[in-house]
Amino acid sequence: MKLTEEEIRVVEEAIKNYPEKKAAIMDSLRYIQKTRRHIPKDLLPELSEMLEVPEKDIFGIVSFYTMYSWDIRGKYHVQICTNVSCKLNGGCENFKAISEYLSIGHNETDADGFFSLEEVECMGACGDAPMIAINDEYYNKIDKNGIIEVLKDLKAKA
Repeated sequence: MKLTEEEIRVVEEAIKNYPEKKAAIMDSLRYIQKTRRHIPKDLLPELSEMLEVPEKDIFGIVSFYTMYSWDIRGKYHVQICTNVSCKLNGGCENFKAISEYLSIGHNETDADGFFSLEEVECMGACGDAPMIAINDEYYNKIDKNGIIEVLKDLKAKA
């Protein structure tokens, strides 16, 4: 597997924004994650060469940050915070309800590849708990019924 022409262009543009090529790792991975819905391991050698960093450094970043995934996520990736503030304000109930509604669990994708689900530690919005993100859209102070309506709307627009 190789980087597409567009991915190469995006990486090259990201490199121009920083004094050192390696600083463009996160921007490059963010774009690949968004377009491919995962980070294919086969791309690491090419990225490593372009960014002038060891493959293990890129591997470590993808493995550490939850915004990246080795596995293909659904078209709509649902992240639900269940850390302290969110837990106290219904985060766990939201996770359970969405898991049941979608018939998938943590880090799973539904059969049609439309939704994937992830329970996350903290989304940095404790004052607006409970917090849920669907791709780059954030929903705060939302209960299980509200977020299920959002999921139904997304499915209806498909």
